[in-house]
Amino acid sequence: MKTSWRSASLVAAAAAVLALTTACGQDNGSQAAGSQNVGATAAAGGYGNSGLGNAGVGTGTGAGAGNGYGADGQAAGGSKSAGRLGVSSDAELGKVLTDGAGMTLYRFDQDTAEPAKSNCDGDCATAWPPVPADDATAGAGIDKALLGEVTRSDGTKQLTVNGWPAYRYAKDTKAGDTSGQGVGGKWYALAPDGKKASLASLPGLSVKKTTELGDIVVDKNGMTVYRFLKDKAWPKSVSACTGACLEKWPAVAPVKAEDTKGVVKKGLMSFTRPDGVKQMTVDCWPIYTFSGDKVPGDINGQGVGGTWYAVSPDGKPVGAPAK
Repeated sequence: MKTSWRSASLVAAAAAVLALTTACGQDNGSQAAGSQNVGATAAAGGYGNSGLGNAGVGTGTGAGAGNGYGADGQAAGGSKSAGRLGVSSDAELGKVLTDGAGMTLYRFDQDTAEPAKSNCDGDCATAWPPVPADDATAGAGIDKALLGEVTRSDGTKQLTVNGWPAYRYAKDTKAGDTSGQGVGGKWYALAPDGKKASLASLPGLSVKKTTELGDIVVDKNGMTVYRFLKDKAWPKSVSACTGACLEKWPAVAPVKAEDTKGVVKKGLMSFTRPDGVKQMTVDCWPIYTFSGDKVPGDINGQGVGGTWYAVSPDGKPVGAPAK
């Protein structure tokens, strides 16, 4: 696939390759620390037909627009017993705590573990049914000393794991489902030790194989990385995403080259935006995440406005129209 900047005249001027590292961005990223996103991650509303994308947040697994807890209209699931707790292995999350039926258990960031306290009642408890403590037992791989209980506001006893109140998610319909992971940026699958389930931390930038798009670049949180077709890479990196656009599409902060895996090193550097913020590039193209992606694996930004596309390991926009 050829991009718009690679015209016949530029091909003829290939002798300028030696000047690449100077022309494409002002920095080499060697002084950067980490790969966290910069800029506010505001709610992703539409931006009309300006090319910033007129699509709202993708459906994904984000919080719903009704009761605000991500499972509007779902039944509370009664007070199903916890049974013998188990541990399952998830490709994205590693070891995950489950109830006796294999359903994923979750924790809520707005709760507390010391002292144990649940802050999920009403509609929240409908979307996230509390796990009863009465018959919970520790299965293989679980330290029974970490299991406890907390008295909820309605007087019922809820299971705690290392102090954290445990919940199921109403949208999980079968054993192994983890659709509650990351909902609202506050709900996470429980690891057997009560911490948030997660695999070993990812590099600052790495490559993820997807069914829909093939190999794409993700950041250290596993979030999809995107390119904006209105940006420029030659003769230097220039971002056309500013203001409200940058709130919807946060710029990826600089990443050290040695903190990447599977990404082509050529053109892998940072540049300084007009607002003074440093932004990472792949093949000299500025890269972003999408505020409409709520959990690792989401690709809700793909094709938005016909100008935003996931990034391949060599920096090309995956699925963009050929030019």
